[in-house]
Amino acid sequence: MKFAASLALLATPAAAFFNKGPAKVAAPVVPAFSVDTIPGAIDPTGLFDPLGFAEKADEATLKRYREAELTHGRVSMLATVGFLVGEAVESKTFLFNGEITGPAITHLAQVNPTFWLILGVGIARAELDRAEIGWVEPENTPVDKPGLLREEYIPGNLGFDPLGLKPEDPEEFFAMQTKELQNGRLAMLAAAGFLAQELVDGKGILEHLA
Repeated sequence: MKFAASLALLATPAAAFFNKGPAKVAAPVVPAFSVDTIPGAIDPTGLFDPLGFAEKADEATLKRYREAELTHGRVSMLATVGFLVGEAVESKTFLFNGEITGPAITHLAQVNPTFWLILGVGIARAELDRAEIGWVEPENTPVDKPGLLREEYIPGNLGFDPLGLKPEDPEEFFAMQTKELQNGRLAMLAAAGFLAQELVDGKGILEHLA
């Protein structure tokens, strides 16, 4: 009995040695939010990051970069439309009694100070809501991780969808995110171009188009 048990003990490591198959290599863990998984990368350039900011960033920092890009893109889309609409309807609308005229870059300077107060309150309220939705409370944020976004928060997803355009399908949602980013990037270039052009010669954009 003892002899049989000894043979079994010797046979176990021997079998493990001779019958050993190829070692299984664990698949690398890809962060939920990384340069390989985020929307906005399109052929042929992929993720356009010539200075390597995204590659050097960890997941939390990359989420903050994307939140900032989306915010600037949305503001720029509104600004681009505002340039064109503001110049098209100047002195033709009941707002401001038709007193706002000239290139769009001069419009805010002509507005009644009361409008500035209303605008400031509106922006402050929108930013406060955005912070409450996306950011971890300061008392719960580590000292070495300022501006930490919530783990479950998708950058830019503030729940504002009055027309119900957000797709339920993950792939369609991914595609829509990419489209918004591309439009926002184009709008940032357009808004910067509008500002530069009007500063150069003091003429409105619509004047140039006409």
